[in-house]
Amino acid sequence: MRATRLFILGALADGGPMHGHKIRAAAQLDRVELWADIKPGSLYGALRRMADEGVVEVVRTEQEGNLPARTVYGITDKGRAELVSVIRSALADTGLRPDPIQLVLLHVSEISPEELRTAAQQRRDSYAGQLDFWRNLRSQAEPHLARLEAIAFDQTLMRLETEVTWHDRLLAELADMAGEPDSAPFTGE
Repeated sequence: MRATRLFILGALADGGPMHGHKIRAAAQLDRVELWADIKPGSLYGALRRMADEGVVEVVRTEQEGNLPARTVYGITDKGRAELVSVIRSALADTGLRPDPIQLVLLHVSEISPEELRTAAQQRRDSYAGQLDFWRNLRSQAEPHLARLEAIAFDQTLMRLETEVTWHDRLLAELADMAGEPDSAPFTGE
C-alpha cells in the first residue's frame, strides 16, 4: 500500500487536483505496475480510503457530456506531511527481500537434478527476457527521461543483470555437480 500512497500523493502534489481516471492514466502511461507494486485498478479504492483518512479531499465533481461524473481529488496538508513521511520511509528502507530460491537450494534433494537444472534454466531465461524487455523500454524512453528517471531505469536493469549472472553461476555449479559422483548439494563442507 505504501507504493500506491506514494504514487497518488505524489501525483496530486505534482499535478494538482485530478480525478481518479487521470491518476490511473498517469499510472498506465508511466507503467508503474512494472517498477512498483501498484495495480492501476486499485487506485480508485485507495483514493476513497485516503479521502476517509483526510490525506486527500474531494475538490469537486466534474461531468463531461454523457460520461459518468468524476470526483476530483486534491492533496491536503495532512497528505503533504504523509507524502514526506512515506518518501523518507521508502528512502530508509534498505531491507533485502528474501528470494524463495534460497530455501529451494536447501531442499533440492526432493527433486531430480534434471528438474532443478531445468527450473534454474527457465528462471534464468525469464530474467534474461525481462532484461531484454527493460533494455528495449529504456531505449524507447531515453529521449524523454529526466536524469533521475534514467537512474531509476538503471537500477532495474542492474538488478536483472545480477539475476542473470547469478543464475549463470548456479547453472555452472549444477553442471559441475552433475559431473561429480555422490556430490551433495550445498552442504557447506
